[in-house]
Amino acid sequence: MSPARSFLALLCLPSTAALVAPRTRPARATALHADADAISDFCKGTNAFWKSLIIPVVRDYADVKPKGTADVDDFLSVVTAAPETPGIPRPVWLTIAASVPTGLIWYGWYKYSASSRQLFQYELETEGRVSGCGGYGTLFPFVFGVIIGGPLALVGFSGGDAILEAAGLWILLGQVNLYRRVNDCFPGEEPLHAWWALLPPPLDVVVGLRQVHFLSEFWKKERSLPAGGDAVAEKYFPFISAPRFTLKEFARTPSMWFWFTKDWDDFDVPILKD
Repeated sequence: MSPARSFLALLCLPSTAALVAPRTRPARATALHADADAISDFCKGTNAFWKSLIIPVVRDYADVKPKGTADVDDFLSVVTAAPETPGIPRPVWLTIAASVPTGLIWYGWYKYSASSRQLFQYELETEGRVSGCGGYGTLFPFVFGVIIGGPLALVGFSGGDAILEAAGLWILLGQVNLYRRVNDCFPGEEPLHAWWALLPPPLDVVVGLRQVHFLSEFWKKERSLPAGGDAVAEKYFPFISAPRFTLKEFARTPSMWFWFTKDWDDFDVPILKD
């Protein structure tokens, strides 16, 4: 099975499982567990393969450490800390403050560390199997695809564009899957619409910021830390921390957009009603 099809199967699995009652369909439930195990094996194998290509000194630094390994009492310590499990909370304000000055380079580290790698290890320790390809298996196929496909496309090699497109598809499917996995951290109160990752800007940015916020809140809970405290997500851009909403609700509710629109009335437009 191709990587893209494997990821699509992964994305469809939770919704399929929800339609099946194990008590009345034991054979089907067993098949779903087998599928989950197969997906887990694929994800672990993919992560292990790409991890083997990384030089040892980088690999040793980037490997997941036990809780409390890093001193995370200040900004610099948090942004440079290696992944831990449970994960280190990295709120929206910190993610923006570290990403913008570095031209989003640090954001790549965040996607590897705070999202994919820590969730991968957390799933492995709590459930015994994983539903994502980890930091190595998610980020590095994209990186290598750009490094190889970019120059080939520039010199007119016919396969260069295909490699770039495959790399883009891989990272996009990884984003959708990441949002699904963050939702799994909030059973019954799923905060994200995972498919919004497929929407054009700025809506894909909206769900991306919400993922950063809610994953940070989840790690706070796992570490018994106080919830909240992120002014960017809770005060200045309240849509980031708002409960799950639809596209129409977002469009008609300016009070959740920005701090300076918080007192605006909702738009009474028929097309924006759910």
